Amino acid sequence: MTNHEPDAPITVDTGRFLIFPQVSRPVFISSASVILLLIVYASAFTGPAETLFSNVQDWISATFGWFYVLAVTLFLVFVLYLAFSRYGPVRLGGAFETPRFSLGGWFAMLFSAGMGIGLLFWSVAEPMYHYLHSPSGGAGDPSEAMRFTFFHWGLHAWGVYCVVGLAIGYFAYRQKLPITIRSTLYPILGDRIYGPVGHAVDAFAIFGTMFGVATSLGLGVLQINSGLDYLLGIGESAWLQVLIIAVVTLLATGSVLLGLTKGIQRLSQLNIAFSVVLLAFVLVAGPTLFLLRFLVEGIGDYLQHLPALSFWNDSIARSGWQDAWTIFYWGWWISWAPFVGMFIARVSRGRTIREFVAGALIAPTLAGFVWMTVMGGTGLELQLFQGVDLGSAVEANVATALYVMLDQLPLAAVTATLATALVVTYFVTSSDSGSLVIDMLAAGGHTDPPKIQRVFWAVTEGAVAAVLLLVGGLGALQAASVAAGLPFAVIMLFMCVALMKALHGEPITPDPEQSEPEAPEDTMGYIEHLEEGDGVEEDGAPDEAGAADDAVAPDAATGTEAGDEELDTADVDADEADRDDEDRNDGGGKEPR
Repeated sequence: MTNHEPDAPITVDTGRFLIFPQVSRPVFISSASVILLLIVYASAFTGPAETLFSNVQDWISATFGWFYVLAVTLFLVFVLYLAFSRYGPVRLGGAFETPRFSLGGWFAMLFSAGMGIGLLFWSVAEPMYHYLHSPSGGAGDPSEAMRFTFFHWGLHAWGVYCVVGLAIGYFAYRQKLPITIRSTLYPILGDRIYGPVGHAVDAFAIFGTMFGVATSLGLGVLQINSGLDYLLGIGESAWLQVLIIAVVTLLATGSVLLGLTKGIQRLSQLNIAFSVVLLAFVLVAGPTLFLLRFLVEGIGDYLQHLPALSFWNDSIARSGWQDAWTIFYWGWWISWAPFVGMFIARVSRGRTIREFVAGALIAPTLAGFVWMTVMGGTGLELQLFQGVDLGSAVEANVATALYVMLDQLPLAAVTATLATALVVTYFVTSSDSGSLVIDMLAAGGHTDPPKIQRVFWAVTEGAVAAVLLLVGGLGALQAASVAAGLPFAVIMLFMCVALMKALHGEPITPDPEQSEPEAPEDTMGYIEHLEEGDGVEEDGAPDEAGAADDAVAPDAATGTEAGDEELDTADVDADEADRDDEDRNDGGGKEPR
């Protein structure tokens, strides 16, 4: 492996382009041009665009569905291997570097990554749909329905995010390279990451993130419209949804222009608090004992079937079910990976690979399982034992499922209002932080790019979501994720190879007194990542405000969320940044920063 030479460039060249003061011109021009051309084409030729999106999704699912299934499973196996291998003690940072956030604060932020629009949208609808339309083609089975729901929102989703998060964290904080996707390929490309190949990698990451965010925003708008219709009777239509996108995007843009960093942080914390309140209310007001039993049973059933599910390709029945669900989710998670991966990398600085994998896989996965069981399990219980025809509501409009379920519990108007408000606030924080991540990629990894650029990307996200809704609704949103995720899946495979190649060069023999592998003497770059707001002042003392500003959290479940996983701003107070001069200078002569 060729290490970075002192006289070589240590960052991506950036400069002014039109009204944008600090961009990597090749990345910005190529990615923005393609996205804007897509918006213009889809707006001018709605019918042909809808047909095109549908055909692209069908072709990718039929031709590369097996690739998605294999790749996502390999990503999960890869991160588990790293956690249990001799590389587990390697730290995402310098040797003996103390984590920025306390263990409790770190878990809270990982938990936030599993909450958001995606889980709100699908929590009731997905288990019910799988019950009505069995993946195996047999009679409706509630256990099977929850098994596939867990599969889509569980370890595989977070395995995808862990690959990107580990790679970014390792190459940025241990090898001192720019915080960009291109840096994760340095062991393969060397200094070529600063040339056309590196520009192309970051451009593909922007495409994926843009359409991943747009998909989540589109789902959010569908649910906001359903919630307002439930509360106010305003009806549902594509143009009303476009109006909602415009209003909420305006709010997100306003937060960028006004610099409401602290306000967005508090809003993110409030999102999590209200989500927990809504979850606790449904658990208590709903079939509590059934849900607790269903959760324990569901986790066991998921683990029992996980190996077979991981490689299932629907090759015999060819029902099309997997194309519509599993392939969509794998494409969505992969397209979200630059977004969520960058978040979990930045809040995990100072953690070992083993700590990172354990935390980023287990905590958000369990949080998603609890949410899906409480919300989706309540819906199934109403359908199976209470005589409520929730299935008809899901068949008619999946966006209404959550409200129909809440309508069967006490205080329905209050909880429906809370759910709608949650979707709105998740939309605002996701758009705001999503535009920041995209702008960082377009600005060569700079962590505090000019606001005008973030405004541009926030407006573009809203425009893409609006266009996708107009040309095909939910189907177009799914097609965008599947298409955007494919090229980035290939990049992620090379990312795994590059990370392994770099780890092979690690001086991983632990210090006999402190059991800590020393950091490499020759790093691949020389960037210290001490930008303003990065959590450390020049004198080396913790910058509490900066530490909080630095954590950008996903809104999607994964998301996210797992997946939905989607990025909100950090939801842990700055006082959880626990490094100090004494901690950083202990153990092995690590230089104070």
